[in-house]
Amino acid sequence: MCICVNCHYVDRCVTYHAVEHQHQQPHLSDRPDFDPVNPSINVNIRTPDHGIEMEWDVVGCDSFFEEMGKWSRLRPNELVPT
Repeated sequence: MCICVNCHYVDRCVTYHAVEHQHQQPHLSDRPDFDPVNPSINVNIRTPDHGIEMEWDVVGCDSFFEEMGKWSRLRPNELVPT
């Protein structure tokens, strides 16, 4: 699971913005202005029946500042991305 959903900077982060793009999801911000230090991204590749699926998750970041539920507060009534 992406640690970004509980990060204070999720709505300002250029790395999370790129992850949203990879998942073809709406952006929390059109102009992120926070460049995190040393983000680590895992890319899991699956090959279901007729194609390739990629799952991008930020699993580490030196700038991570925990704010539990931050993403959920920004997108109430939406499922938290996993």
